Amino acid sequence: MTHPQLVSLAEQWLRRRYRCGIVLSEQSCASGEMPDVIGWKKSCRSVVIECKTSRADFFADQEKPFRKRPELGMGCERFYLVPCGMINREELPRRWGLLECKGREISMAVKANRQSQRTDIGLMWEMNLLLASLRRVEVRIEPQTITDFLKWKNRLMEYNGGRLPEGIVAPEAEMNLHLTGNHVKFPN
Repeated sequence: MTHPQLVSLAEQWLRRRYRCGIVLSEQSCASGEMPDVIGWKKSCRSVVIECKTSRADFFADQEKPFRKRPELGMGCERFYLVPCGMINREELPRRWGLLECKGREISMAVKANRQSQRTDIGLMWEMNLLLASLRRVEVRIEPQTITDFLKWKNRLMEYNGGRLPEGIVAPEAEMNLHLTGNHVKFPN
């Protein structure tokens, strides 16, 4: 199993099995941490998965600054994803979970501690990662802004070959009460 294959499986697992609405992989942030995969569930609960294909890579990961000082790291919950049988539960850092891969199937060998491991510093780094990711999207969709891209009528036009579907009024054709003089009167 290669690292990119594990990352792909971790993304799928977070979306389908762990029900994360937002999932990013291999995105960096200003702290220097680059989680292999990070996802967010309801209530802004973040889940980090580090994918390791060898024991040497697993032990090298333990030397990173945010592993030695876990309060600096991202993730309310933290997991390692490894090939089945590669790591013993006793070798895991405190409060980390273990996901094992056999073929294309992932099983949870050790549950991560459900008590949030993320501190205010970790939350700040997660926000930095999300904002940097949004900026990367905005650069790719220029000259449109991300706000315009996210508006549903603009997306409809893009998906419909530059035309709005029948029955949908273009934003510039919508009636604007502030411009027509037909202001709404509020009771005193």
